[in-house]
Amino acid sequence: MSVFELSGRKALVTGGAQGLGEGMAQALADAGATVVVADLQEELGHKVAESLGEGHAFVKLDVTSDEGWEAAIGEAVGHLGGLDILVNNAGIEITSLFTEIQADQVKKMLDVNVLGTALGIKHGLRAMRPDGPAGKGGSIINIASVAATIAFPGIGIYSGTKSAVERMTKVAAMEAGKLGYGVRVNCIFPGLVPTAMGAGLANDVAELGLFASPEAAVGAVVELTPAGRLGAVDDMADAVVFLASDASRFITGAGLPVDGGMGM
Repeated sequence: MSVFELSGRKALVTGGAQGLGEGMAQALADAGATVVVADLQEELGHKVAESLGEGHAFVKLDVTSDEGWEAAIGEAVGHLGGLDILVNNAGIEITSLFTEIQADQVKKMLDVNVLGTALGIKHGLRAMRPDGPAGKGGSIINIASVAATIAFPGIGIYSGTKSAVERMTKVAAMEAGKLGYGVRVNCIFPGLVPTAMGAGLANDVAELGLFASPEAAVGAVVELTPAGRLGAVDDMADAVVFLASDASRFITGAGLPVDGGMGM
C-alpha cells in the first residue's frame, strides 16, 4: 500500500465549500479519506460533500466561535467515528494600503485567520490526543500563505495573519510532541492561485494603483516565481495529502512552501 494512501482516515476541512478548501477535500477523498466539509456556506458546503460521494458530510462552522468548533468537532467525530486529519483552511483577505486600513477589517482578518486557526488547533488537539473522543493521534495542517514570506504590496495585514499561522504551527507542534499527543502539526505556504480570492486580489491591487492592471499584477507574481506560472488548486491539495499521509510521518512543525519558488 502506498504511503500516500489515506483509506480509513477521517478528515475535516474548514472553508471547504469552495476554492482551495474544496480542492483539498476532493484530494483527501480521492486518496481514500472520509471527509467532513466545514463552512458557513451551507448550500455550497452540502453540494461539495455530496460531490465527494457516499459517506462524506457537511457541518456548518463559524471558525471564530469556540462553541462552534466544539460542536462541529463533536458532530464530525460522531459521523466519522473518529478524526485523524484536520485542515485549517478557512481564511479571508481584505486588500488595503497601510495608510487606508480600517480597524474593523483588521479585526475581521485577525478573527478568521488567527483566532480561527488557533481554535482549530485547540479543538483538533483535544479530539486527537489519547484522552480525546478520537484519541488516535493524527495530523493538523494549517494553511498559511506565501504572503507570510514575501513583501507584496497591499496585503500587509493579511501577511501578518499568515505569519502568525506559521508561528502557531511550530508552537503547537512542540506542545503536541512534548505532551505525547501523537499529533503532527504542519502548515503550507500556498502561492497565488486563480481562485475567487486570488482573482480578487489582482483586481484590488490594480484598483489601489499598485499595478497598471490586474493582468500586470498577475504578471508580476509570475515574474517572481521561478516555476514561471501561478499555482493550481491541485498543487496545494496534493501538498495537504502529503502532510496528512504516512509519507510525512517524521515531519512536524514544518512550513512547506508550495509557491513555485516565489518565497525562497
